[in-house]
Amino acid sequence: MTLSTSDQFRIERDSIGEIKIPANAYWGVNTARAVENFDIARRQISVYPDFLVVFAQVKQAAARANQEIGILDSERGGYIEQACQDIIDGKLHDQFVVGVIQGGAGTSSNMNANEVIANRALELAGREFGDYAYISPNDHVNASQSTNDTYPSAVKLGLVHSTQNLIAEYKLLQDAIMKKAFEFKEVLKVGRTQLQDAVPMTLGQEFHGFATTVGEDIQRLEDVGPLLLELNLGATAIGTRINAPAEYPAAIMRHLREITGYDELVTATDLIEATSDTGVFMSLSSVMKRCAMKLSKICNDLRLLSSGPQAGLGEINLPARQAGSSIMPGKVNPVIPEAVSQVAFVIAGSDVTVAFASEAGQLQLNAFEPVMMHTLMQNSVWLRRAMRTLRVNCIIGITANKEKTEAQVAASVGLITALNPVIGYAEASKIAKKALATNSKVVDLVVEAGLLERERVIELLHPEALAGRFPEATSVGSLTDDEILEQERRIDSLDPKELAGPMHEIV
Repeated sequence: MTLSTSDQFRIERDSIGEIKIPANAYWGVNTARAVENFDIARRQISVYPDFLVVFAQVKQAAARANQEIGILDSERGGYIEQACQDIIDGKLHDQFVVGVIQGGAGTSSNMNANEVIANRALELAGREFGDYAYISPNDHVNASQSTNDTYPSAVKLGLVHSTQNLIAEYKLLQDAIMKKAFEFKEVLKVGRTQLQDAVPMTLGQEFHGFATTVGEDIQRLEDVGPLLLELNLGATAIGTRINAPAEYPAAIMRHLREITGYDELVTATDLIEATSDTGVFMSLSSVMKRCAMKLSKICNDLRLLSSGPQAGLGEINLPARQAGSSIMPGKVNPVIPEAVSQVAFVIAGSDVTVAFASEAGQLQLNAFEPVMMHTLMQNSVWLRRAMRTLRVNCIIGITANKEKTEAQVAASVGLITALNPVIGYAEASKIAKKALATNSKVVDLVVEAGLLERERVIELLHPEALAGRFPEATSVGSLTDDEILEQERRIDSLDPKELAGPMHEIV
């Protein structure tokens, strides 16, 4: 830092009055007031670095557009651009100190960004922090803008980033489950409906179904992505474009496409509607709830299939991750699926929060976008991390109890269903009833009744005849260990690091 001062504070002023700011803080008076007012969640917006990155990208695009149309001179514009680039590169994130829950429709987040960018630009220019006559958070960094168009645009782009990482993690999970499907494709077992014995299937088919379910949810997440790429930049306060030159919306969108690499970015056709509407947030929330609920259903199945292990189904073994009881030696619980389901419960509840916040918007603005941003960003992060632990700490290490499942199939009265077309439903019902009453095997009873020769029964009860053919090979389930590690590194590159402790204190 080039700032040199012996004083511990600097004084900044706004329309309300003066306030002391730590001399080395890049934020200013507006941020300071927000920190005082919104010490609620004890979580700062810096817990979502992908949001900070895209906010800086929006501000950088605005600086370029303002220079292009003559609103901002190249000298100051260049310093602002470089300050934004520093944030994009991961610097100064600790200076974003306002809380995730805040009044003002995101104004505190916007001013936090404006002040950090302005003071970093001043530093680059060799000037003192707070020299806003030269570079102002409002007049220069925020030129041609309003919180009401920059903040929701940054939220949407942050959710694009976060959702892309979520999809990438989903694909790794699908790949891991599909590998288990192929590993278990010859393991015959009893299928179940309504928790009662049904017809036979293979464990591989069961896991293949899980993988297909995950694939469908990946598609739903990809479907909602384009909705997040419609922005209201240039709308300014309520969509009337006041204080934004006519050529500004096209200019900022062109620069933002270049900066982000998102060629699909478009300006909303109705800026007034786009400034007040938050339907896209409800759409994304609904999709994430769907994903979470279906993932929890898979976790419930894993818990059931591994139950016991002696007195339950015990068809599969989940990896032992920790001791399961403080009193029962040797007990191991399905802690990973349990944790994932709890994340799903949070996401389901959060969907209600997003719906209420969206409905509560009034007239030309929704003041409750901060809680939607926080909720959706948190849900995306938690769901992604839950999938990571499910894949790494559970799915990969699952093994099958092949002998047990095949013995259960041999003793199952569900086998008789395969004989219906040959011996008829009525005879099959008699055999099933007797098998249950006498604990006898279906094969033996059919032969004893003279309904079929043993060889014919065995032929009809061949695994492929019972369970059908395993689905054709797919590219899913073919990632190498190196490919998986590379994907994980990419996903983790912007992984939010949770901040603990109290909010930044203002003295």
